[in-house]
Amino acid sequence: MSSDDANSAAETEATETRTVAETLVACLEREGVEHVFGLPGEELEDLLFALRDSDVTFVPVRHEQGAAFMADVHGRLTGDAGVCLGTLGPGATNLLTGVADAQLDKAPLVALTGQGSLERVHKESHQMLNVPHVFEPVVKWNTTISDPQIVAESVRKAFKLAEAEKPGATHLEVPEDVAASETTVEPLPQRERVRLPDPDDRSVARAAVVLDEAKRPLVLAGNGTVRAEAANSLREFVEATGMPVVETYMGKSAISDEDEHSLLTLNSGDGATADAVARADAILAVGYDIAEHDPESWNPEKDKHVLHLDSEPAEVYEHYDPEVEIVADVERGLDALAEAAPDCAGDSDWYADAREAAISAATRRPDADDSFSVRGTVPHLRDAMADEDVLITDVGSHKMTLSKYFPTVEPNTFVVSNGLASMGIAVPGAVAADLAVPANVVAATGDGGFLMNGAELETARRLGCGFTVVLFCDDDYGLISEKQTDHRGESFGTYIDNPDFVKLGESFGLETYNPTDWNDLAAALDEAVPSDDLSLVVVDIPRDA
Repeated sequence: MSSDDANSAAETEATETRTVAETLVACLEREGVEHVFGLPGEELEDLLFALRDSDVTFVPVRHEQGAAFMADVHGRLTGDAGVCLGTLGPGATNLLTGVADAQLDKAPLVALTGQGSLERVHKESHQMLNVPHVFEPVVKWNTTISDPQIVAESVRKAFKLAEAEKPGATHLEVPEDVAASETTVEPLPQRERVRLPDPDDRSVARAAVVLDEAKRPLVLAGNGTVRAEAANSLREFVEATGMPVVETYMGKSAISDEDEHSLLTLNSGDGATADAVARADAILAVGYDIAEHDPESWNPEKDKHVLHLDSEPAEVYEHYDPEVEIVADVERGLDALAEAAPDCAGDSDWYADAREAAISAATRRPDADDSFSVRGTVPHLRDAMADEDVLITDVGSHKMTLSKYFPTVEPNTFVVSNGLASMGIAVPGAVAADLAVPANVVAATGDGGFLMNGAELETARRLGCGFTVVLFCDDDYGLISEKQTDHRGESFGTYIDNPDFVKLGESFGLETYNPTDWNDLAAALDEAVPSDDLSLVVVDIPRDA
């Protein structure tokens, strides 16, 4: 072959054309995406067949909300953006709740939606909504791939922003005519994530002085501690300083509850933890987002010395007005503080009683003749789960109990929706968790949340997943009943009826248990949780338990 022929062949190879759909999927491959969770749609045809011919597995689900929750939990557990897919109109709006959940819980997620042809966008037509405008309030960034030449840049930007601290959701809309058009654009390389700055020495020194002068300093560990993989640094900081730690619900597992410095979570321990927080005169908030827990509840008089360590400056809030803000990589910030403020815990005995009471409350076992309750289930569930197993809790009264009293040991082993606090996350979340981590997975849910996305058990069975669903059934939207009763002495609009959950579980092909006493429950959990089978444990709880 002559040199001219070789150059011509190289040029032909360099300008090889693909459809935009094929290029987008090649970009997903470049980003390391293994699964796309979603529902098919007419406007997605080119994208679906491009996925079929790729190394990315498309997982058809039963509802787009389930797809978004799967992507959400994947992002929470791995730090890599989960990907969900829906068509235009109702497909896109069905994704919205799970996308918003990821945004408020700081989970990296990329949502993809189809759209009609560009020639339809300017006028009213079937299923046509301005989806980017609908998504705009609940994502970090979104755009329409309106030109074949921008597909690679758009995908790279969506992943970069979704995964950048603080992570969240992004969205790409793909019109069907653009998806079918051709381009020579190549995927952009995946780059190392932006490195957050080291803490500045002056802020660290000022924080160390505040901690050293405090009589009863305490660490408040939030979502960002776990998300930033700073749990080990927190544990070393606590060992160096002797300071106790209380966690937000999303910060659970930042410190092992077996550590003598752990006071479990805010409002746990039958009031003992809240009392300790009330007594603390200085609070070091690490990776704390106000959306997790209102600071007015733990700083009502605005009299505590508050220090802020996070990747972004603190939100402006009357009850959260830090004296010092260390804006840096959370892990390196903790390491710097550990060196600057050793042994600053004051009298360590000030929280010992609270620690003892909190652990006693969390490990208290029910009496043999006690009715079933979520609280009584906690020690049996903890016994059945290994330290590295992952518990995903849905939203409801059971979430509050598990968040307060379920002890955790290893980082990132407790998943809860707490920013948006959306019901229906547990079952689809368990599907994603089972695909993402080697440990056993348990989904804890109430009957209300279960029936919102319980159909994803079919998805789980089709994928060969093996996890356990613990279903607390009290025929009630219990958390709302509790709040109404507290306010008015009665409840209204909260009672519900349910199907036979045992038969429902069996119809999905699950190993199903319906224990009748505490020994039966313990045996069911001990058998189901370590098993590779998909299982359902139905725990019937009296409505007022």
